[in-house]
Amino acid sequence: MSKTIAIIKGDGISPEIVSEAMGVLDTVAAKFGHTFTYVDAPMGGCAIDAFGVPLPDSSLETCLKADSVLLGAVGGPKWDDQPSANRPERGLLKLRGAMKLYTNVRPARMFSELSDACPLRSDIAARGIDFVVVRELIGGVYFGEHRTEEADGEQKATDIMAYSEHEIRRVAHVAFQMAQKRRKRVTSIDKANVLDTSRLWRRIVTEVAKEYPDVELLHMYVDNAAMQIVQDPSQFDVIVTENLFGDILSDEASQITGSIGMIPSSSMGEGTRGLYEPIHGSAPDIAGQDKANPIGIILAAAMMLRYSFDMTAEADAIERAVDETLKAGIRCGDIMRQGCKLVGCREMGAEIRSRI
Repeated sequence: MSKTIAIIKGDGISPEIVSEAMGVLDTVAAKFGHTFTYVDAPMGGCAIDAFGVPLPDSSLETCLKADSVLLGAVGGPKWDDQPSANRPERGLLKLRGAMKLYTNVRPARMFSELSDACPLRSDIAARGIDFVVVRELIGGVYFGEHRTEEADGEQKATDIMAYSEHEIRRVAHVAFQMAQKRRKRVTSIDKANVLDTSRLWRRIVTEVAKEYPDVELLHMYVDNAAMQIVQDPSQFDVIVTENLFGDILSDEASQITGSIGMIPSSSMGEGTRGLYEPIHGSAPDIAGQDKANPIGIILAAAMMLRYSFDMTAEADAIERAVDETLKAGIRCGDIMRQGCKLVGCREMGAEIRSRI
């Protein structure tokens, strides 16, 4: 099978980790008889430096023509003084909108070999952490009207949060369908005691649940959910929530697994094309030093094979290779423990490739 993958090398450590992910994909292609063609699509701070904008039209066109997109990370202090509309992160928002990616899926899984890195009490960690956050991605306050104006002699800022029924319904279907393949429980997170958007959210999710009688639906306020994720994360299977709440809760979930460098993410819309990336930032403080952990983006590449290319065996091979590498005591600096072998970004990639 032949697939074209748009590659966004991004900023900071991103080119280093993307290179390792591409190496893993090449190993998979050779083993399973596929051909992966990579096309560069500059985005982020590097695109601002080269083209003056965070997402050039040529990069957007490349991504829209590709079978899927693999992204490292964008941004960094170098571009903090850019106008809001021209910051590196704006390129990512524009790309998500153009690709019509309305759902972000972020797994929160604690590897047993890294349980000692979990910041939760040992008795809580012992119950296990294995859930998925399904986040609505192109609605809500991030995509509403934003304005700052003079009012009564002072500055007044306004941000509009809005949701329509169809935006809620389609992401709810994603969550329930995912739960059917897991442990058959969906927890919908909202603030329905305060927000009209949340009351609509709760009503629509409840309606969608009737189409999935084999899946249990629970509702939870977002403030309680933030506490429950650290008190008993084992209770969760699939969490579904709106954009802002999902952004915050998924970051919280990533921290309790032991390392943010280990967590992949996928953004999907209609059809099979998606955007795949690790959840960590560009880490410019360690860029170019061969210290970055590439496992997050390597697992993101596995998600791409599974969800966009229907290559289940190939995705399993990558995930199994990561597991075996960790069991062998191979560690990057962010997950290093006594008695393990410390390796850099390139060597970690090589260790994983050798086990595929």
